[in-house]
Amino acid sequence: MNVKITRSAAKVLLNELDLEENKGLKVRVKVDFTHGNHVHYALGLDEPTDEDIIVATDKGIDVVLEKSEQMLDGVRIDYLYLPNEGFVITNPNKGNHGDH
Repeated sequence: MNVKITRSAAKVLLNELDLEENKGLKVRVKVDFTHGNHVHYALGLDEPTDEDIIVATDKGIDVVLEKSEQMLDGVRIDYLYLPNEGFVITNPNKGNHGDH
C-alpha cells in the first residue's frame, strides 16, 4: 500500500504527533463511508491493530491503514488553507478526487 502526504499536511501532522498526549499514536486514514463508486475518508490518530498495515511515508510519518480496504491504497493527504482550512484526503489512483 502507498500513501502520499504533502508538505503542508506533514507540518500539521508532525505538530500533532509531537504533543505529549499523542505520544505512541500514529496517523490513521480510514474509509468513513462509501456510496456508489465514491468514497469518503476520515483522518485521526490511533494505535494499530492486527487488522492494519503501517505504511512509512517520505515525510517520516507512519500511516495506519486497514489491510483489507483497497480504497486506501494510494491515498493522498493534503492540508489546505483556502477556501476552508483543513485536511483533504483523496485517492487519485482510484478515481476519487474529493468530496462532492
